[in-house]
Amino acid sequence: MIALQIHAVVLGSSDPRRAAEFWGVLLNRPPIRETSGFLLAGTPRQVGLRFVYEDSGGGRDLLHLHLNTDGTRNQDDIVATCIELGASHIDVGQKPEEPHVVLADAVGEAFCVIEDSNHYLAGCSPLAEVTCAGTRAVGKFWSEVLQWPLVWEEGEETAIQSPLGGTKLAWSGHPGATDADNCRQFFEVTTSRSQLDRETSRLLGLGATHHGTSENGEEIFGDPDGSKFVLRTR
Repeated sequence: MIALQIHAVVLGSSDPRRAAEFWGVLLNRPPIRETSGFLLAGTPRQVGLRFVYEDSGGGRDLLHLHLNTDGTRNQDDIVATCIELGASHIDVGQKPEEPHVVLADAVGEAFCVIEDSNHYLAGCSPLAEVTCAGTRAVGKFWSEVLQWPLVWEEGEETAIQSPLGGTKLAWSGHPGATDADNCRQFFEVTTSRSQLDRETSRLLGLGATHHGTSENGEEIFGDPDGSKFVLRTR
């Protein structure tokens, strides 16, 4: 077993309950109530999502989610379901000829529903991709951290995927945050208590920066771009 695993993508929200209920229906995952918010637990092939309270002014958006067709619903069906659940169409500068559909979820966070013919995300459904701001160095960093191979590398753009398949993690090539303390969207990774010191040292050796320990006992880091992520024991 890989010592360090991604547990969830943490998403700051003005209404974490409503966000978790919206995404829980779409992904067929029951929200789990936690002290800090709501968790949609992941699987070996699908990344978990954790929704926590965060004031809307709490930092720039560094990532968004891509939904994919799942063999039973096409793009139109998924978009219709999203609208029924409280999503709305938004314009983020997408071109009319682009085949993906951009929506805001029930609390106003942007996400995309990918077209049926997309080969790059085939088989990754339903949460096909988490696409992030970040340079090539960050994609390479997370490939080493999680021991997930690079499945896309073109210029500064990168993407990685578990050897088991499922959700891809991708980086746009544009730099991420420069202030690890001001990120409302970030990765949460876990390791065993016995491996904590070794994995902390490994993260630092791969280019992470340690920013201290939170009140909850999580170790706070910045990736090679400075974007926040946290490490906790499982």
